[in-house]
Amino acid sequence: MFDLDGVLLDSEQLWNLAKEEVVRAEGGTWSDEAPRAMMGMSAPEWVAYMRDELGVALGADEINDRVVARLEGLYRERLPLLPGAVGVVEACAARWPVGLASSSNRTIIDLVLPLMGLDGRFAATVSSEEVARGKPAPDVYLEVARRMDVDPARCVAIEDSSNGIRAAAAAGMFVIAVPNPHYPPDADALELAHATVRQTAEITPALVERTAH
Repeated sequence: MFDLDGVLLDSEQLWNLAKEEVVRAEGGTWSDEAPRAMMGMSAPEWVAYMRDELGVALGADEINDRVVARLEGLYRERLPLLPGAVGVVEACAARWPVGLASSSNRTIIDLVLPLMGLDGRFAATVSSEEVARGKPAPDVYLEVARRMDVDPARCVAIEDSSNGIRAAAAAGMFVIAVPNPHYPPDADALELAHATVRQTAEITPALVERTAH
């Protein structure tokens, strides 16, 4: 089970740039705490945060649409693909079914997978906007496992953030942590991981097997 932002794409800062631009353009107040607070939130959750906590005076749909449109523009200019990420997915997909559990919107997932050359590689992809709760709740991981018809306890999740690691652990999965250099996971979250690597490119099928055993 792969996360997207921070594991396959170096994109957390681009999400925050898009959100900050919308906040400032609409007379809201951006805060230093906002990026970490919104990490792992589903689209409905970060939209509500931007409206209620940051003072964006727009309807929920308009906030969502403006942020997503800005991010799509940034991705079309240059997709921030992490080194080795595509090869890691392909190597794992050659051995097992792989899934994607992301906090990104469905439209973003459907945009970037073809750009990455990974369209059709995943047995199931789920956006946290499609489940009741975003990360750190386990909902998105449990839904991927359900769609793939696999036992969560037999899954290995690859995550970069505190909320992502907590979500995968709460789903009962083994976790490989790839600490996000821009927003390092909290120490107590990192302790939930069964293995830790410095970058996605270090993940191999052999490491996945060792983690699961």
